[in-house]
Amino acid sequence: MNRGLLFVVSMVMGCLAPGVSGNGHLSFANNTEVHITRTGCGLIKLCVETPEQCDLTGKTSCLFASIVTTAPSSPNGVDLLVELLGDSSGYIALGLTANETEGTSMVFICAQNRNGSFFFRSAQRNNPNNTISLTQRIVKNITGSVNGTVIQCKFSVPAVNATTRTSHVTTFTTFLAVGNVTNSMGIGDINIRLTNKPLNLADPTSNVATTSVPTTSVPTTAVPTTAGSSALASQAVIVLLSVLMYRLS
Repeated sequence: MNRGLLFVVSMVMGCLAPGVSGNGHLSFANNTEVHITRTGCGLIKLCVETPEQCDLTGKTSCLFASIVTTAPSSPNGVDLLVELLGDSSGYIALGLTANETEGTSMVFICAQNRNGSFFFRSAQRNNPNNTISLTQRIVKNITGSVNGTVIQCKFSVPAVNATTRTSHVTTFTTFLAVGNVTNSMGIGDINIRLTNKPLNLADPTSNVATTSVPTTSVPTTAVPTTAGSSALASQAVIVLLSVLMYRLS
């Protein structure tokens, strides 16, 4: 086989390889096992979900994501470790944006092809008009699985920053979404199911509701007066007045 033919065959095989398809910015982990739980939520990882406390086993519809920030990475950002689980016959997505009504959002998509195989895409959402387009954002250590309509995936995103400043700004508005796969590994319109308030991704407790402990006042009980005690008090007043009158006379 001549070199030209070998080159063509290599290119075709590269396009057929899972997760490649010209996506050199995506790298996949060797391990394909994915088992996502709530363990560590509010302690070591920030968790968002809809509906609240939904079933992660796939028995009911659920969208869930957890995020852990690692040490700051060069030149000005932090690495994110993300878990994403949801029920969809197309794709599930996690979005991060500094302003939900302006600019764009980073979107990370875990999906299933029409043959039930898993694939991953990085994308960008135009916030004002909700359109989505694929991007070349670097994502590493991608692992994913599909079981019916339940999609699970894990991945890491390096050098994430909410601003262009040199400080490591980790406060983002987050959203969870679903969508359809329109053709062979093509991404359809995005449908946002949950948008959270701006959250500090570096603080696992930033979306945990804090309830102030109510202060309980101790009721005071008036000591009842009896007829006898009233009579004694009256006699004491009479005696006191008699003494004063005697001294003045």
